[in-house]
Amino acid sequence: MALCRGLRHPRTLTLAAAAVPLAVIVAGLAFVQPAVTASPRVPRVVDVPSRPAFVTPPAASERPALVGQVLGPSTVLRTENPGRLQILLADGRSFRLGGNAQLRIEPTLLDLVRGRIIAWIDPGSKGSTPLRVRTRVGTASIQGTTVFIEASAEKVLFLSWEGNVEVRAADGTAYQLTSGQRLEATPQGWTGPHRMDAAEVRKRRRNSELLNGFQAPMQTLPVIERELGLSP
Repeated sequence: MALCRGLRHPRTLTLAAAAVPLAVIVAGLAFVQPAVTASPRVPRVVDVPSRPAFVTPPAASERPALVGQVLGPSTVLRTENPGRLQILLADGRSFRLGGNAQLRIEPTLLDLVRGRIIAWIDPGSKGSTPLRVRTRVGTASIQGTTVFIEASAEKVLFLSWEGNVEVRAADGTAYQLTSGQRLEATPQGWTGPHRMDAAEVRKRRRNSELLNGFQAPMQTLPVIERELGLSP
């Protein structure tokens, strides 16, 4: 019996000793395994349905726009007809640029130099600050809505596709637009806001380069069609 106990004891020590480095190895693996963290949201290109379309990062040269491209503050976007872009901002808000447009992404707003833009905030978004788009004649602010702006040499057109849009002119005058209303600024002054008639609404929906032809979704499009009586 003593012999048996003597044989059993060394085996027990061997197993126990083997368990120690195994535990150390497992603990080491757990220690060195990288933690899984969510990637920070950044502005990026999500669709380029047609070209020419370009991106100019700060202190860098202009380059062709690519899906997935990250856009830092003060990045300039530029298109030539028939180029178009769709951008997803860091806060989840989105916009599309039409042809012959130029826009700078600033930390607190979008600075539209020229061209056509449609910008929107997803339904149910809880963002506390409005999305602002600045033009040479005034700034449009939207929250939970969709706005279209066309800035040409002759005029600047503001259009609420759905929801409430505030346009504050350079002289401080504030204009309020609701679904289907348009406001226009020309060298002769401001006109509107007034509601588009049904024929203009249907024509714009059918022919718009910014409402059609994109693969990336526009979440407010069903709301627009419902608000303006375009749903079948």
